[in-house]
Amino acid sequence: MAVFTPVSEAQAKELLTHYTLGDLVSLRGIASGIENTNYFVTTTTGVYVLTLFERLTHEQLSFYIELMHHLAARGVAVPDPQSRTDGTRIGTVNGKPSSIVTCLRGASVMAPGPVHCAQVGEALARMHLAGADFPVVQPNLRGLPWWQETAPTLLPLLDAELAALLTDEMEVQTRVAAMPEARSLPTGPSHCDLFRDNVLFDGDTLGGFIDFYFAGCDTWLFDVAVTLNDWTSDPATGEIDMARYDALLQGYRRVRAFTDAEHALWPYALRAAALRFWISRLYDFHMPRPAQTLTPHDPRVFERILRLRRAADSFLLP
Repeated sequence: MAVFTPVSEAQAKELLTHYTLGDLVSLRGIASGIENTNYFVTTTTGVYVLTLFERLTHEQLSFYIELMHHLAARGVAVPDPQSRTDGTRIGTVNGKPSSIVTCLRGASVMAPGPVHCAQVGEALARMHLAGADFPVVQPNLRGLPWWQETAPTLLPLLDAELAALLTDEMEVQTRVAAMPEARSLPTGPSHCDLFRDNVLFDGDTLGGFIDFYFAGCDTWLFDVAVTLNDWTSDPATGEIDMARYDALLQGYRRVRAFTDAEHALWPYALRAAALRFWISRLYDFHMPRPAQTLTPHDPRVFERILRLRRAADSFLLP
């Protein structure tokens, strides 16, 4: 959510003429993140978030915007894309696709406890079930095919040990994906990036999930693994806090029980989730894009998590 593309107040005022959201009061860039340009837009009717999409096309955006609209209509706490006066929900600013969504209350909790993790697990399961009848299908664009495309471009940039680790885990995940158990996993719209900074809490009460622009149709088990690797791991060591681990998974299970195939493949899902973010952070580290306000993420965080998940394959689902 860095500011890659500047937006002036004059441009924001012109954009608002295509909505019924009132007049512009203030415009403020959001500096965190690495993928899209985001601004807080305060108008005479409230506070919203304006996003300019740096990589996604209008066609790709339809999935994300309509998914959020679908979830919001079913009572899931997510940003609700606002309709323009012509009935559409995607515009254009500075040549980039754009959207304006409601701004949820709360702030990210970067040092969560079990009480936070339990609510995240429960809300994630409710989101999965609410999205099960969403009619639009788009794969996770950062799923296995992207790993297979991107990993070879990274190998020449890594030392021999890291290259061997990446190569071996890619081979493992490719084999697992072809297993009958993997093909039977429950699948549907998934957030795919539900890190601590993409969840808001109002005090100790969950405020909602944000930043759906890595969402896609994937196994729900992968989505749970992505979430758990961030919410329950120590960033400095990669070690899992078992109290938070149990709270998150029990919260999820209270809403949706895990299948036998999910139980069997859980250790591999934790590894896959770590691999996905190790690859993407290596890519962003070695092939950075310019931005006015950009905070790159350290790829070593997910290298450590991947090594630990590979060494310990005894993690269980409740």
